[in-house]
Amino acid sequence: MNDDKIVKANFPVLNMACAACSAAVEQTLSKQKGVIEVSVNLSAAQAYVVYDSRKTSPRKLAKAVKSAGFVMVESSDDNAEVVAGYHRERVRRWRVRCVGSILFFIPLMLLSMTMPDIPYLHYILWVLATPVLFVFGIEFFKGAYSQACHGRANMDTLVAVSTSVAYIFSVFNTLFPDFWLQRGLESHVYFEASAGIIAFVSIGKMLEERAKDSTTTAITKLMGLQPQNVTRVADSGELQQVSIASVVEGDLLMAHPGERIAVDGIVDSGDSYVDESMLTGESMPVHKVSGCSVYAGTLNGKGVLYYTAQKTGDATLLAKIIRVVQEAQGSKAPVQRLVDKVASVFVPVVMFIAFVAFVVWMCVGGDDALSHAILAFVTVLVVACPCALGLATPTAITVGIGKAASQGILIKNAEALEGACRLSAIVLDKTGTITEGRPAVIQAHWCNEELAKSVLYAIEAHSEHPLAQAIIAYLPNEKLSEVRDFATFPGRGVVTKVNDETCCVGNVLLLQEHGVTVPTHLLDVAAAWESEANTVVWVASGDNVLGVLAIADPLKSTSVQAIDDLRRQGIKIYMLTGDNQCTAQTIAHKVGIEHVHAGVLPEQKAQFVKNLQQSGEVVAMVGDGINDSAALAQADVSIAMGHGSDIAMDVAAMTIVSSDLMRIAEAIHISRQTVVAIRQNLFWAFIYNIIGIPIASGALYPCCGFLLNPMMASAAMALSSVSVVSNSLRLKWKK
Repeated sequence: MNDDKIVKANFPVLNMACAACSAAVEQTLSKQKGVIEVSVNLSAAQAYVVYDSRKTSPRKLAKAVKSAGFVMVESSDDNAEVVAGYHRERVRRWRVRCVGSILFFIPLMLLSMTMPDIPYLHYILWVLATPVLFVFGIEFFKGAYSQACHGRANMDTLVAVSTSVAYIFSVFNTLFPDFWLQRGLESHVYFEASAGIIAFVSIGKMLEERAKDSTTTAITKLMGLQPQNVTRVADSGELQQVSIASVVEGDLLMAHPGERIAVDGIVDSGDSYVDESMLTGESMPVHKVSGCSVYAGTLNGKGVLYYTAQKTGDATLLAKIIRVVQEAQGSKAPVQRLVDKVASVFVPVVMFIAFVAFVVWMCVGGDDALSHAILAFVTVLVVACPCALGLATPTAITVGIGKAASQGILIKNAEALEGACRLSAIVLDKTGTITEGRPAVIQAHWCNEELAKSVLYAIEAHSEHPLAQAIIAYLPNEKLSEVRDFATFPGRGVVTKVNDETCCVGNVLLLQEHGVTVPTHLLDVAAAWESEANTVVWVASGDNVLGVLAIADPLKSTSVQAIDDLRRQGIKIYMLTGDNQCTAQTIAHKVGIEHVHAGVLPEQKAQFVKNLQQSGEVVAMVGDGINDSAALAQADVSIAMGHGSDIAMDVAAMTIVSSDLMRIAEAIHISRQTVVAIRQNLFWAFIYNIIGIPIASGALYPCCGFLLNPMMASAAMALSSVSVVSNSLRLKWKK
């Protein structure tokens, strides 16, 4: 299979009313030729589709969705804005319907309750109920008709059928009251019930749309970070205001104080602090000078920065994050599979139960059999709530993944979000995960500081050794002296002439071989450093020691606290490294890890993870996402530590953008909160229907004479959907 032809995209899907709708769209898309994977998110109003572009196209997919009675936007560009606009328009339209239906329903209700004997009451109620159903409630009938044309039923079907039955029965009784009077029965009308159902459901739909819009605020905020215009510096030095779309790699751009960085790039000149919290979750602004990387969407501080564009458009880190979050919010948790199965048969089953309730009441209802039968039929249809079932999982997933993204935690799919809550063991790669991943001078002892720094800078500036780069970074502003006769001694160091003086940089053996006298007290200092797994570098000129440095891959500042947090969550911590046992034990002791395995080759890490899994552990592997790819693939949950634009999003199920281990504990915490919210939502959605439908059918009537009013049923149905979405939104503010 040619991976270049496999496309992953999110498409807005409009006009979905409930879980039955999203199931229908998903089923339709999955049947299309060339579609490899599809997942439809009801709350986000999106379809995540993986397809072979040689066999199908967005136009063909949109046409298929249209044939199923829905609308799919062909372009996946700016889909968050499309969905946000769609939700806003839906809120506005439902607000109009709410106000209109309530204005007619209130007098209708008051008249039927307080003035039952006024002349032509039934005709007045008829006049008031008609616009509620066929003007303000027309969307339910349109939706039901569209679904019926495709041989399906959804929530619109339940509302349309129930209100139509109550309305038609009431119209018949208004026009032909003698039909019942001749049989010794009173002619009841249920105009207030049919209008009340529309009014209450409309209120619920408006609140639901507002809540669903709130669940996608994280992705909307991310989209809003991208500036539309940028200042470009022309070759002549002239400043030009240009569209972000016209920026290409190599352009010199300028960020004024308080402006957002437009694209990923490298600082050319300037000095400022940049707030990167929107990408990494780190609140502390980062100092940026020449040579530093900057990322699209981050906020420049009080200084002016000139930077060269490196990555634009979809290649920026911000664009990658948005793409990952969109795909994740469109994915499904494993528990959703059960919900989908229930949702696919929910509406037909409810209609069957309503019909059975009608028949039973006709058989045992006595003189009021028909009235009771119709009320039971209507109430069962109204009280059933496929929306609550359909929204239970996706709303929680959408909010949870959005919350994680705002803290610099990218979760690739709902399966990873759900799986993280079950973790019992975490395997950490040492380099770049617990440590910074690059050597640095951590201590220095000088005998002649000025000369030592001058000699070191001159020699190491000509070396490509990783330790040389660490020393150069430690001595950034030294004057470069002349170097001649550069000689390398593998495993020991280098000897050269600096300003005609023979100088050595390397280990103590190199110095001793070249007649340098090493003071005993410096040997003691070096021995202490080496016992802590540091690399010791000596510098000498002639036969005198100028200084000694300790170089190590330093611990990240948050590693100790992060590992302690994970341990307090009951998770076993394992550290794997290719380093020697002494270095590994030293690092492990500093951060408090008991289980250490040194000298482990990359290909052995996957087997180690597998062995843990076979012993019953649910394992997360944390690494750089490239060298540890086999172990990451083997783990139950794979976590990559991001390094700016080198973030390994395609490898791991989770990516910590800031490379801060503290975020792993936070990711697990968010996972647990989200799974709890999903379980709560599903519990109430199932319990509501399990209890509500029998009560609506009249199960309590034989024992206590209670029959559920259709209006109360519609209010309960609306409340169930709103409560599920509101419970998911609580995740935003949970600590």
